[in-house]
Amino acid sequence: MKIRTLIAGYVFALAIFLFAQQRRGTVAQPGGFHAVVDLTHTVNGQVPKFDPSEDGYHVKTLQTIEKDQYFARYISLPEHFGTHIDAPAHFARGLWTVDQIPPERLVAPLVVLDLREGVKGNPDFQVSVEDIARWEHTHSQIPMAAVVIVRTGWDTRWNSAKAYRNADAKGIMHFPGYSADAAKFLTEGRQALGLGIDTLSVDYGPSTDFPVHHYTLAHSVYHLENVANLEHVPATGSTVIVAPMKIEGGSGGPVRILALLP
Repeated sequence: MKIRTLIAGYVFALAIFLFAQQRRGTVAQPGGFHAVVDLTHTVNGQVPKFDPSEDGYHVKTLQTIEKDQYFARYISLPEHFGTHIDAPAHFARGLWTVDQIPPERLVAPLVVLDLREGVKGNPDFQVSVEDIARWEHTHSQIPMAAVVIVRTGWDTRWNSAKAYRNADAKGIMHFPGYSADAAKFLTEGRQALGLGIDTLSVDYGPSTDFPVHHYTLAHSVYHLENVANLEHVPATGSTVIVAPMKIEGGSGGPVRILALLP
């Protein structure tokens, strides 16, 4: 009996040791992906704003560990601030607010269109249908019901609100966006669930009538703006998880975007 007890104790100790070794190594990810990339900028007071006169991010410490034994703060910020989502209700009356977007539309294949070459020397670059056709010729057709995000390289300017907004002497901003034709093609021809970009807006900087916003949101295609870290994501094969703050009646809101790499 003592021998059996000794053997059982040895096996139990060995199992604990092997489990501890596994925990210290690379954590196995469920669902067939090997890594997660955060496509979200950190929210703070230095986030570039679409309109510099708008109210921004405010934070106030309410409790501290030293005084109250726990830490808590009060924060306030606009719905469309930092890395955020535009709900269809942002431009289309009666359509989904951010809390009403069906959750199955927030997990999808991720496509990253790297169009940095087109942006060089042209801050007013607009993604064209021809750009998409060339990308598909190289990478294969964009899958139906994907989230498509354009990498322009503009996020390298993130730490300078002036450079990121890139406004001229008249206050007109200059940064890349989608053309109306490209947005229509992705909405109708590829049935995209969402369009994203690493700039302040899916419409390019000088736009005053926002045709991409009007068309895509009216077709229940949400937007992801100020996306980060696209250099760490392959062109195809990843899955995106779009996790917005569930604000009742919201026209949009802060969002955490995670890419699951195959």
